[in-house]
Amino acid sequence: MTHSTTLNPSTDATADTGRARYASLLGLLGLVLLASMGLSLGLGSFPTAFGEILRAMAAPQDSDIAFIVWELRLPRLLLAVLVGAALAVAGAILQGMVRNPLASPDVIGITSGAALAAVTFLALAGTTLSIHWLPAAALAGALLAALLVFLLAWKGSVAPSRLVLVGIGLSAAMGALTTLLIVISDDAAAMTAYVWLTGSLYAAQWQDVLGMLPWLLVATPLCLAQARHMDAMALGDAVAQGLGVNLLRSRLVLMACSVALAGAAVAFAGGLSFVGLIAPHIASRLVGRGFARLVPAAALVGALIVLYADLLGRVAFLPKDLPAGIFVSGVGAPFFVYLLHRTRYRSG
Repeated sequence: MTHSTTLNPSTDATADTGRARYASLLGLLGLVLLASMGLSLGLGSFPTAFGEILRAMAAPQDSDIAFIVWELRLPRLLLAVLVGAALAVAGAILQGMVRNPLASPDVIGITSGAALAAVTFLALAGTTLSIHWLPAAALAGALLAALLVFLLAWKGSVAPSRLVLVGIGLSAAMGALTTLLIVISDDAAAMTAYVWLTGSLYAAQWQDVLGMLPWLLVATPLCLAQARHMDAMALGDAVAQGLGVNLLRSRLVLMACSVALAGAAVAFAGGLSFVGLIAPHIASRLVGRGFARLVPAAALVGALIVLYADLLGRVAFLPKDLPAGIFVSGVGAPFFVYLLHRTRYRSG
């Protein structure tokens, strides 16, 4: 008896079309990001033509604006791109892991832990230790906050809903402690802490870019390696376990990636809120919910959000340089209310 295998050309064609559309969307987002970076290089208190920028980058020794391009604008826009991408990926991980569209590093307590540690550093050791230790303090705070959330949420296992509730409670408590520290600090430390908490890329340097880059290069591929497990967890814990997923190990790895990305981003750019909330939602509208497809798109969207927020802060109110976090929060807070309303409407 002869068995024949029947292929479905329409299914293959649909899959090919989907892959082509996804690649086109990623390419378009990448081109928009590159164009936006070029725009950001040319705008500021000293507007610069694109040709002059190219000459400054190709032959800095022969350009009068090489310092502006290489030391002031380029590190700042690159840090904005890296920070936005890291926060977006961290948000995508949390939303997928806890199966909650409102989850983000801000909501679950990671950002609050970093903020509390940073303000504590500024209030108690800012005058005796170099300010370059501030990112290390903020990152340590993010890691400790995540560990505390995980331990308090542990009850034989870590349920996603319990993780979110514990994170919200701890975030509120750490926010209150941060406010108290700012109130009792001297004026200089309080002002520095306030600007940092708002989220600012002002005075970004190459060492900040080089400090941020490894976290993104290591954590992003590591979380992508868990993409199949993440997609299985989206179907529910029982289904995921039936498919052979080790829920505890996968959640530990994913949580570690999210903490590393969000903690590093907050450490180098301050308390940029809502990027991890907004970017994954926009990306999912463009490419769908598959985790492996979502992460690159979310990273590009997050990079664009922070890049344009910082650009607005630099050029919209010259000669003032406003923190990028003001503009992100201006969009993110209404978006959060909208998501809250939509979630309540669906559950009702």
